[in-house]
Amino acid sequence: MSDAATGAPLVLKSTQFRKAREEGWRELEALVARAEKRGAASLGAEELERLPVLYRMTLSALSVARSIALDRNLLTYLEALSMRAYLVVYGPRVRQASAIGRYLARDLPRAVRRARWHFLIALAALLSGVAAGYLLMRANEDWFAALVPGALAGGRGPDSTAAELRNEEIFAPWPGVVESFGIMANYLFSHNSFVGILIFSLGIAAGLPSLMLLVYQGLTLGAFIALHAERGLLVDFLGWLSVHGVTELGAMLLFGAAGLLLAEKILFPDRMTRLESLAAQGRIAAQIAIGAVMMLFVAGMLEGGFRQLVQPTGWRFAIGGATAILWLGYYALAGRRRE
Repeated sequence: MSDAATGAPLVLKSTQFRKAREEGWRELEALVARAEKRGAASLGAEELERLPVLYRMTLSALSVARSIALDRNLLTYLEALSMRAYLVVYGPRVRQASAIGRYLARDLPRAVRRARWHFLIALAALLSGVAAGYLLMRANEDWFAALVPGALAGGRGPDSTAAELRNEEIFAPWPGVVESFGIMANYLFSHNSFVGILIFSLGIAAGLPSLMLLVYQGLTLGAFIALHAERGLLVDFLGWLSVHGVTELGAMLLFGAAGLLLAEKILFPDRMTRLESLAAQGRIAAQIAIGAVMMLFVAGMLEGGFRQLVQPTGWRFAIGGATAILWLGYYALAGRRRE
């Protein structure tokens, strides 16, 4: 009596399974390899028609292979081939360089302009923190320890004299290429990226944690401004800060705006479900967050590498002003031609 008649499970040998289908796999592999090397345009019309058919046949074979007893190597081969074929059949038809260029020239500035009101709300939260931190410090410098973490203070505090702040911070000598670009810039980029991504990701909690973090960032900045103002170093400190601060704070505000975009669609999903609305808006928010990360990389290079290299306060303000004009011009004007 046969296995089918007795109800016994079907067992298909690996060699039989491969023999019946291997020719199609090899054909698909050859087409995929050529498309990966020379692009889909290198395939003829008949080959392009044949490609999705072979892809579906391979997916079917993979499904069968997972349900019957076959060797692990065959499963690995079919999974890898299916993934490569998927990217050729359904992947984007633009080169990586073109995609990056389109993102920078059009997608990013358009996304930021769509979030302009969210950006202004984030700016209001940051400035409110700056004002509160400044006023608290001017009233009592003991607030400094509560507003500024010890690691961020770097030895600065109410006990710091004007000479110490001037010689060891604002006009400290340039530490050299290795420490500036290799150590300091990398540390600043990593730390600021962590904080920024946290601000962005917490937008999913209705945006309130994102705003609170922006207020906290402002409290710290306000405390530093008051500390230097009390010692007659306000102008020099603001010039020192402007070299990297325009770019760094701008990136933090973009993170906040992206987080508030997510919060908006959670609180007010329009006619879609919250999940659908979040998915639709999440792409724009992600574009903004990626742009903010790139800005933090620039800020890290400016802060770690060039801030102490440029000593005159006037030149520092010039660099800060130039970066402000460049960022505002880019986000306000780029990508408007087809908008």
